[in-house]
Amino acid sequence: MEPIAPAAPRRAALIFIFVTVLIDILSFGLIIPVLPHLIESFLGGDVPKAAIWYGWFATVFMAMQFVFTPVQGALSDRFGRRPVILLSNLGLGLDFLMMALVNTLPLLFIGRVISGITAASFSTANAYVADVTPPEKRAQSFGMIGMAFGIGFVIAPAIGGFLGEIDTRLPFKVAVALCLANFVYGFFVLPESLPPERRTPRFDWAHANPLGALQLLRRYPQVLGLISVLFLLAFAHMVYPSTFVLYADYRFGWGPQMVGYTLAVVGVLAAVVQGGLIKKIVAAFGERRTLLLGLGCGTVGFMLYGLAPSGPWFWAAMPIAALWGIAQPAAQAIMTHQVDPTEQGRLQGAVASLSSIAGIFAPTLFTRAFAAVTEAHLHNAWAGITFGIAAVLVGIAWLIAWRVSRGASRRDAPAPATIVPDVVSDASALQVQPAAEGGDATR
Repeated sequence: MEPIAPAAPRRAALIFIFVTVLIDILSFGLIIPVLPHLIESFLGGDVPKAAIWYGWFATVFMAMQFVFTPVQGALSDRFGRRPVILLSNLGLGLDFLMMALVNTLPLLFIGRVISGITAASFSTANAYVADVTPPEKRAQSFGMIGMAFGIGFVIAPAIGGFLGEIDTRLPFKVAVALCLANFVYGFFVLPESLPPERRTPRFDWAHANPLGALQLLRRYPQVLGLISVLFLLAFAHMVYPSTFVLYADYRFGWGPQMVGYTLAVVGVLAAVVQGGLIKKIVAAFGERRTLLLGLGCGTVGFMLYGLAPSGPWFWAAMPIAALWGIAQPAAQAIMTHQVDPTEQGRLQGAVASLSSIAGIFAPTLFTRAFAAVTEAHLHNAWAGITFGIAAVLVGIAWLIAWRVSRGASRRDAPAPATIVPDVVSDASALQVQPAAEGGDATR
C-alpha cells in the first residue's frame, strides 16, 4: 500500500537530503588523494606495504557498508528517518576528527571502520525520498541524488588534492567542518518523514542484517530482480575507479591532467542526465522503458569505451555512456511502488548492501583482467577488456530488467504533463508538489 503524499511538504527537507548526500560524497572525496600518503607516512615511506594496507582500508570500509546499511535502514523504519540521518552525520564528523588527529596506523584503521558504519546513511536518505515524494516524481528525485554523487566525485578529489598539498591532515579537517555543519543545519530544518503510525512495531535483528533484509524482500519477486539489476550496475561502475586511470595511460598515453579533465566531463554529463534529463525521459517513456533505455545505452557505451582506438573515439562515446545514469533512478522508483511503506528503509538498505559487495569484489576482477592484458603487451581492442566485461554485466542487467519489470505496466505510459515540473537547474528541483487532483497520490 502506498502512503499518501504530504499536501504541503517542507521544501527544505528534500534539499537537506540532497545536501546530505553531496556533503557525504565531498567528505570522502576530499580524503581520497591524501589517505594513501597518510598511511605511507605511518609506514616510513614503504610504498608496497602502504599499498597493501590501503587495500585493507578499502575492503573494511565496504564491508562495514555491507553490514550496516540495512541496519540503519531498519532503524529508520522503526524510529524514523530524522534521528538516523542526524546521528549518522554527527558520527561521521566526529570520526573524521579522530582521523585528523591520530598518530598511529591502528587508530587510523579503526577510524576507517567507524567511517564505514556512520556513512551508511544513504539507504535512509533514499527511504526519506520515497516517503515524501509522490510516485510519479520519485525517479526524478532519485536522479537528483545521483546528481549529488556525480558533483561530489567530480570536485572533491581535486579540492582534496589541493588541500593535501598544504597539509596532509587538512582535507580531514575540512571534512569534519562539512559534516558537523550539515548536522547543525539538519537539526533545525529537517522534519520527520515517517509518522509513528507507518513505522514498524519493533526493531528486528533478523531483518536488519544484510541477508535478513534480502530474505524479507523475497515476497517481492520483482524487487529482488531489480535489486540484482542494481547490483550488476554497481559492479560494472567499479571499472572506473579500478582501472580507468591505468587504462587511459596504457591505451591513449594520457597523463593525470587529461584523465582529470575526462573524469570531470563524465561527472558533468552524469549531473546533466540525472539532474535534468531524467524527468523528461520518464515523462515521455515511463519508468520501465526509461530503465531499459538506460541499460541499453550503458551496454553500448561501455563496449565503445573498450573498443575506442584513440582518445577522441573515447570522448565521442561519453554522451551515450552517460545515459546509463537514468537506469538506477528508474529501477529504484519502480521498486518503491512495490514495497510496503514500513519497509522502505530495509529496501534501500538491501540495495546499498549489495552495492557494497560489488565494491569489495569488483576491483579484484577488473584489476586482474587488466593486468593480464598488460602482461601480454596487448594494445589492440583487447586492451579495453575491463570495459568489455562491464558491458556484458550491464547487458545481463538489461535482460533481467526486461523480464522482471514487465509487471510495471502502470508506469509504462508517459506521465501526464501536469505532474512533471519544468526543468530547474538547482536544488529547488527537489521540492515536492502534491499529486495532481484525481491522479495517483499513493505509492
